[in-house]
This record gives sequence, C-alpha cells and structure tokens, in this order.
Amino acid sequence: MFAIRTCRSILKLDSRFSRKQNAMVSGETGLLFQRGGQWDLYLTYCLIQKAFSKATYYQQALEQLHGHPKALEALGTPLNVHCLHLTDKYNFVDIAEAQLKIPVSGPKSEGHLHVISSRDAPFQRWHLQEVFLKLEDGQQIPVFKLSGNTGREVKKE
Repeated sequence: MFAIRTCRSILKLDSRFSRKQNAMVSGETGLLFQRGGQWDLYLTYCLIQKAFSKATYYQQALEQLHGHPKALEALGTPLNVHCLHLTDKYNFVDIAEAQLKIPVSGPKSEGHLHVISSRDAPFQRWHLQEVFLKLEDGQQIPVFKLSGNTGREVKKE
C-alpha cells in the first residue's frame, strides 16, 4: 500500500470517492490506494492529529519551545514538529488534564517535548503546568514550569 506522507494531502482530496470503491488517488506527496476501511482509518487518524495540533495546550507548549534558546540550540534550527504517536500511552487528554509527548527534531538532534497542562473546569482555559524536552541521548531540558504557590509562570534555562 502506498501512503501519503502528510495528513494535509488527504484532507485536500476531493470527496467524490465513496468508502466502498477502490480508487487510486493522487495527492501532493504521493499515491494512496483506497481499500475498504483503510482510507477511513487513515483519515480519522489525520483528523485527530489536526485537532491535537490546534489545541491550546499544544500551541502553548510549542510557543514555549520556540522561545527557549537552550532547547533550540540542542535541536538546531529549523525545528520540525512531527505527528503525535496516538498509540503511545503517555498521550492522554480528559476533561481537566492533558499530557502529551510531541516528537520534535532539528538538524542537531531529536527528542520529545513533554507537556502537562490542566484546567479548573470544563470549558475553562488550559494552563501549562510543565514542559520539558527529552532528547534521544537522554538529556532533559526544562522549558517551562508553573510555580506552585503563586501560580506565576517560571521559565528555566
């Protein structure tokens, strides 16, 4: 089976093909042969990825990473953010807590941006609790930590 490299390519495809048809679809970055439920599964996976990438806690964590010189120096620029591994048990979101492990890489190194965020009640604003970068060599770089008593943001460098 040929796979399209990015979820964006699939989301831009024309919806003229039905689920049950076998169709060859040309995307921006490759080819995909649709066979039964495989198309639905991959499309669902991409939609979940897109939802995560738009979430406040995800965006806040990436802002912290982009503003942290030591982390950027360790990874190198340009920085690449990859799709979450949805089957990883570390990735967990419920009504009040979010915990993610975002794969990131650069020319110098790669690793995972660990994110812990919470909110007081449903439909309230998400607040980052902790963000740290764990590189493939085991080095851990604290990027952000919320101070316990005051609720003020504290950056570690």
